[in-house]
Amino acid sequence: MTGSPSPGRLWLIPTPLGETADPRLCLPPDTFAIASRLHYFIAENARSARAFLKQLDLDRPIQQIEIRELSEHTQAAELPGLLAPILAGQDAGLVSEAGCPAVADPGAALVALAHQHRVPIHPLIGPSAILLALMASGLGGQAFAFVGYLPQPPDARLQAVRALEQRSVCSGETILMIETPYRNQAIFEALLSGLSGDCRLMVASSLTLPDQLIRTERVADWRASPVQLARVPTVFGMVAPGQTRTTKERYRPR
Repeated sequence: MTGSPSPGRLWLIPTPLGETADPRLCLPPDTFAIASRLHYFIAENARSARAFLKQLDLDRPIQQIEIRELSEHTQAAELPGLLAPILAGQDAGLVSEAGCPAVADPGAALVALAHQHRVPIHPLIGPSAILLALMASGLGGQAFAFVGYLPQPPDARLQAVRALEQRSVCSGETILMIETPYRNQAIFEALLSGLSGDCRLMVASSLTLPDQLIRTERVADWRASPVQLARVPTVFGMVAPGQTRTTKERYRPR
């Protein structure tokens, strides 16, 4: 009598931050090699995943690669079916629409279920828009919080902006957030309206791409020279006045 097969591995595979980006320029060889040999993928969008896979050195035709979708519309009851091939012993790759899977991404639900079934999880190296933006912001990376999306209703969004500034005042954290690209201008204007003039505000768009924009200014300076943001993936960051300090300054013994 044979026992149940050992589960396969779930590989968390970052993807380029734009459809025109060459994976060879932003993925290390090991990540590239592992993604190239997998035969089963769970993707936020099958079309985008297929375009990404076509750029890899696959060991079989793309038509023989199985891609199942896991999006914001996927029901919890569908997750066991996505995990089933892995539990049967097959390795799988989880890819997001762009960037790192399971970070502000519906793939997190599958990773949680995989942990429940003792599936080995292997995060791979690749671009993260959130960390790249933080690195380039100058806002301070010793203490930071990624809060995802702000509320959509204007009044609730403005209230959230003001609450985040107070959080930064109390904690010293840099606050990072994202938005659906067509709402970039709305969240930008809410930040300019709701934050105090001495707050420092970063806008980081199209990271790693030729049209990349990374700019950090005081809110008062942004107001003096407002911009119209493109509808492209963007990370916003802010820190309250006086909170940008070095690690040494923050933890100097008293």
